[in-house]
Amino acid sequence: MNQFSELPLSSVLQSNLSKHGYVNPTPVQAQAIPPAMAGHDVVATAQTGTGKTLGFLIPVLHSLAQNPKKGVKAVVLSPTRELAIQINETFGKLAAGTGVRSAVVVGGINESGQLKKIREGAQVLIATPGRLCDFLDRRLADLSHVQFVVLDEADRMLDMGFLPPLRLILKATPPTRQTLFFSATIEKSVAHLVDAHLRNPVRISVGSATKPHEKVNLHHYEVEHDRKFSLLVRLLKQDQGSFLVFARTKHGVDRLAKNLAAAGLKATRIHGDRTQNQRNEALRGFKENRYRVLVATDVAARGIHVDGIGHVVNYDLPQVPEDFIHRVGRTGRAGALGLASTFSTHAERSEIRNIERTLRVRLEKQVVDSDMEIIQPAPKAFYEKIAAKSSFKNSRFRGQNARRRMAV
Repeated sequence: MNQFSELPLSSVLQSNLSKHGYVNPTPVQAQAIPPAMAGHDVVATAQTGTGKTLGFLIPVLHSLAQNPKKGVKAVVLSPTRELAIQINETFGKLAAGTGVRSAVVVGGINESGQLKKIREGAQVLIATPGRLCDFLDRRLADLSHVQFVVLDEADRMLDMGFLPPLRLILKATPPTRQTLFFSATIEKSVAHLVDAHLRNPVRISVGSATKPHEKVNLHHYEVEHDRKFSLLVRLLKQDQGSFLVFARTKHGVDRLAKNLAAAGLKATRIHGDRTQNQRNEALRGFKENRYRVLVATDVAARGIHVDGIGHVVNYDLPQVPEDFIHRVGRTGRAGALGLASTFSTHAERSEIRNIERTLRVRLEKQVVDSDMEIIQPAPKAFYEKIAAKSSFKNSRFRGQNARRRMAV
């Protein structure tokens, strides 16, 4: 399959795909959609940013749109509220005019609106496991007629301790359902879930899910903790694009966002202690370029799907090397160029070596002088390409690239 137009979809679905610029499938879409449409269970592993969402939404919508009776026929499970909401946004684009409707079932949002959509006959529940289990316990949702179950970012759900609710949800659905399983990695616990709940699945693997995308340049700065902020500001002046910055703790996120704002930079933040409305507003503002910098904990590593993020910064090192993949996977999406910069102290050299050894990557060492001038920066042409791909359009920053000092 080279184009979506080759699929035997309804004219409405084809029109919606074309309207929103979906013409050529990514490799995971090209391999996953045909067997899913043929009724097979599917296990697909691929890096973040490779288009897995369309890989499961198209088969589900293709089937349900042929007979859009009211009542829950499909469940899509995701690890985070942000990811569930973004899946629903994509669903809305594809489902327009099909008669198939969705309900988002997540915590942190008033449940009355979610229950209203279920009672009105939503056919697709896009949910986090915890809230959906709560609805099942209170008999507020009926999954006895479900035809499809999708587990998106399954490995992350298991990392977050969702195995018990996943089992309860799967038990509440008919054994004849079709299961579509998408994951960045297939570790032992994930493999057990596949073996227990999928029937002779078609297995698909696209690229290396344990290495960053080849179009993401990986830079490393060894800098003492009290100089990190100055280095971040230097990078923000050097590169005009949008930045996603990861800190380890909620307090660290708050402090960093406050300091960036005090330095005159448009920054917002996401972490687990912010309300869902605050998190939605922060993400919306970042997407719409009202904020140039989004500071986040790892809750956002797989919950943020924003096109055109030019630069990811690991302000603090991730807890485990695998989280490095999910962080840097926020840039260089859908074949675009990306840049990921990692800060560490002298005392953290062993952790950097562990990341390189575990992920089989090499972080390109960048040197800074006492004035935070970067002595070994990326080639100028690379930054120019990143700038061209970036979603950030504020002209106040556009002139900075031309004035940037590039030490040799």
